[in-house]
Amino acid sequence: MSIQLIQRAICYMEEHIYEDMDYADIAKYVAMSSYNFHRMFSFVAGMTASEYVRNRRLTLAALELQTTDISVLDAAYKYGYETPESFSKAFSRFHGSTPKQARQKGAKLRLFNPLAIKIILEGGSIMDYRIEHRKQQRFIALVRAFPNEIINDDNDHSIPDFWAECYGNNRIEPMKSLRIKGKRDLYGLCSPVGNGDTHFNYGIGVILDGDTDSAKSEQLLKEGYTIWETEPADYAVFQCFGSDGGCLAETWSKFFKEFVPQTGYTQTDDTDYEIYFEHGEDGLFCELWVPVKKD
Repeated sequence: MSIQLIQRAICYMEEHIYEDMDYADIAKYVAMSSYNFHRMFSFVAGMTASEYVRNRRLTLAALELQTTDISVLDAAYKYGYETPESFSKAFSRFHGSTPKQARQKGAKLRLFNPLAIKIILEGGSIMDYRIEHRKQQRFIALVRAFPNEIINDDNDHSIPDFWAECYGNNRIEPMKSLRIKGKRDLYGLCSPVGNGDTHFNYGIGVILDGDTDSAKSEQLLKEGYTIWETEPADYAVFQCFGSDGGCLAETWSKFFKEFVPQTGYTQTDDTDYEIYFEHGEDGLFCELWVPVKKD
């Protein structure tokens, strides 16, 4: 199902390539939350929807500059730039030539064609998973809002920096101490967001259940910690083996490229989370829990 949605999104972008649009508009067209669309598109296509639109516009701008007498000023406005200077800067960065140089014969330009998403049969690989149902769950967590654009951005370290900051300020140990020894697992919680939302919440927390000291948790709430609740949901659960977050990103990529097309499950707009076990298997970085439903 994700492949068809991505292809619909690409068709929409191509049909509205000269219009003012962002990924929130595209997400609305395919009936997904901005956050889930942004994550799905970037993992499947290898770029964000904004990058795709920008690359296509700069390709079309170069072709028009080469084949018509359109001015650089008019081209800038037509392809979504507020000034000729910002257009020239983006054009030069993408093509390696300025808009004026693009008019000359022999100018070196880049061609970025429309994407066509297809399922490609490659070498067989095993993707272990299990389906679990969870009733409503409650967590106590440290929560921060992040812009949707950081999803799948290899150059962005906002969430790892958030973890490092919380450890550095000794904000995680008080949560872990609420739990009995042997059950001090940490959760990386990622919020569902609605259509048009530009940010998502990410929380670092522990679960609140019979093994949690409820009296001490009340004190943490007074110190800026937050209660995070999830609704009942079915989850696809994947083990991520590796030494760092790269294995988590790889699992998300396989989820959209392999698991969804082959199983008929799709992600729902509920909290997804990672579990970092106090005592996990050797080499296990975390478990990824993705809320899903069967189409």
